[in-house]
Amino acid sequence: MDFVQLETVEPLTLGISPINSKPNPQTAKKAIRTSLQASTLDGIFAAIFSLTTGGILLSNFLVELDASPVVFGILSSIPMLVNLVQPLGAYFSEQTTSRFQYSLLTYGTSRLLWLVLVLGIIGASWGGLSSSQLLILILLIILFSNLLAGFGSASWLSWLATIVPRRLRGRYFSIRNSASVLTTLLCVPLVGLVVSHWPGGSQQGYGVVLFVGVIFGILSLGCQYFKIDVNPKLQNTVTVRLSANINTGETPQNQFVHSIRQNSNMLKFLLYISLWMLGTSLSSPFFNFYMLATLDLDVSWVTFYGSLQAGANLLMLTLWGKLADKVGNLPILIFIGILVAIQPLFWLLIGTSQFDLWLWLPLLHIFSGGTLAAINLCTNNIQIGIVPVRNQSIYFAIGAAISGVSGALGTIIGGCIAQFQPSGLLSLFATSGLLQLAALLPLIFISEPGK
Repeated sequence: MDFVQLETVEPLTLGISPINSKPNPQTAKKAIRTSLQASTLDGIFAAIFSLTTGGILLSNFLVELDASPVVFGILSSIPMLVNLVQPLGAYFSEQTTSRFQYSLLTYGTSRLLWLVLVLGIIGASWGGLSSSQLLILILLIILFSNLLAGFGSASWLSWLATIVPRRLRGRYFSIRNSASVLTTLLCVPLVGLVVSHWPGGSQQGYGVVLFVGVIFGILSLGCQYFKIDVNPKLQNTVTVRLSANINTGETPQNQFVHSIRQNSNMLKFLLYISLWMLGTSLSSPFFNFYMLATLDLDVSWVTFYGSLQAGANLLMLTLWGKLADKVGNLPILIFIGILVAIQPLFWLLIGTSQFDLWLWLPLLHIFSGGTLAAINLCTNNIQIGIVPVRNQSIYFAIGAAISGVSGALGTIIGGCIAQFQPSGLLSLFATSGLLQLAALLPLIFISEPGK
């Protein structure tokens, strides 16, 4: 792994030791190119790991174990609630001297934990574990795996934000995300066939697929070895020297609190992301429920619509990335955010006629996939652009913790509204749209760096 001084970022902000001689521009460009290529491969392999440890494959496995709705609810809340540990993980990461080593420790342990489930499936096939014991094992693995990943998430994002040049962020992240989405689209049908047609049964088939997924998860971490490493301690030390607070006598903790209070862009972004996640989580988990329960559609239809949404997301990512580099992320985020906010209201017009099934529902999912691609990409770019270099991972962690709590709260409130309100989903979708519109207001007052 190389430590290379790059001319595309502020000197020493990578946490790279000073070099007396002027760096070779060609060497720096090659280092950037290699890092971005390695990061893209990392995303592809990680996508394979993710689809084997979640989504439809894990849901199908739980159904075969006769998991109750309560279990599904717990599983949905865990990935959001564990974001609360991200600030603590970010703090720990800032005490290290290598982003790569910290990522290897947190994500490596997190992914290897899934091998315990593989052993559990083998034990269940031999009669050593009952279905209830296997369910408890799955819940524990998901909890601790997500906790460990939460400890490493902010550090990983800070590492990538430091490496990717500002002028390339829109295009690069769109390409990286597109590669991940395409990988998922191609692999889901294949692994689904393996699971359903495995000679020993679908449970054993899932165990085989899960084992292969863990291998790809480890390979994705191997790709990180070829990225430029970052020394958080050196990075923060250099930033402090360049800071006006260096002579104030403030402690590092007071400097951080002072910094976040003075960073009005960050405070406005946190307000935006908390309201947006609250509004989005009110409705998004219930779209499939609306189709399956209210419209009484077959699950094959729902799967088909989901594929259309993923395909639209893939096709639009590159376009949004290039556009974001030209006009900025904020204009796209505000304009597309309005379209996304009114989307829940469209669901109220959907019925069970052939016209709705063959036209309006496909169009609604295509529209959703294309617009959410812009929201996810530009939100990520805005966050990377407004946070300071010093303690960067802690800022990312605070954003993730707030969005996680808001998302979990939205899911809980959404379930209560859908179940206990007389108007049910009507009130739920309307409230969701209003909250998402309100979330866009803080964006008007954010100043995007470089625009």
